[in-house]
Amino acid sequence: MSGTIRLYVEQGLGEGQTLPLERAQAHYLFGVMRLGVGAELLLFNGQDGEWRAEVIEAGKRGGVLACVARSRPQDMPPDLWLLFAPVKKARTDFIVEKAVELGARRILPVQTRFTNSERIRPDKQRAHAIEAAEQCGATYVPEVAELQKLDRLLDGWDADRVLWFCDEKADLKNFMTNAVTDPERGAPAAILIGPEGGFSDEERARLHALPFSRTLSLGPRILRAETAVVAALTLWQASHGDWS
Repeated sequence: MSGTIRLYVEQGLGEGQTLPLERAQAHYLFGVMRLGVGAELLLFNGQDGEWRAEVIEAGKRGGVLACVARSRPQDMPPDLWLLFAPVKKARTDFIVEKAVELGARRILPVQTRFTNSERIRPDKQRAHAIEAAEQCGATYVPEVAELQKLDRLLDGWDADRVLWFCDEKADLKNFMTNAVTDPERGAPAAILIGPEGGFSDEERARLHALPFSRTLSLGPRILRAETAVVAALTLWQASHGDWS
């Protein structure tokens, strides 16, 4: 079903299950995409895999879909979290979108000493995450957490989850070296990307001292936050994730 529309829904999915559509969903499917009764599309809810469905009622303000058969089982991304300091709106939107595409399981905005943007709406970013999952073929939509202070998050950190600290001042010898050899593939992990102004000296000292932290360089040039996210997720997925 190459090119078939994919739609995220909240309802449970199963053979013969019918799903009433909300007005916005009906507008998208029937007003924008011009689907009609008998048209097929793909549904997923993050729990029951991907299902082939058929339009059985179509209207301007609503409609009904029916699940026909499961097309793919539920697929979970690696146990990888992305921690990042929010930046300007469009660039934060980009970060959330690429985190979904690159297989992060959880997205956690953090406030650091030099974070330039202190406002983020998880509901809006959740909508971006859903749209990205619909487009990239994912069956899972990562949680987008509320903004929280980095210090508070580190205070309650589970030491079994390795934190890859992307430090723009790190020695280049850390480029990929640790990522390939330490820790085990599949172990719980998180990647931390700092703000445009970098980490403060106090934050950097604390991060280096944490027993569960690993320092990682992303190369000889200073990267914008959204570029660093893509680079770090790519490195981790290539060495520890589900790309091989």
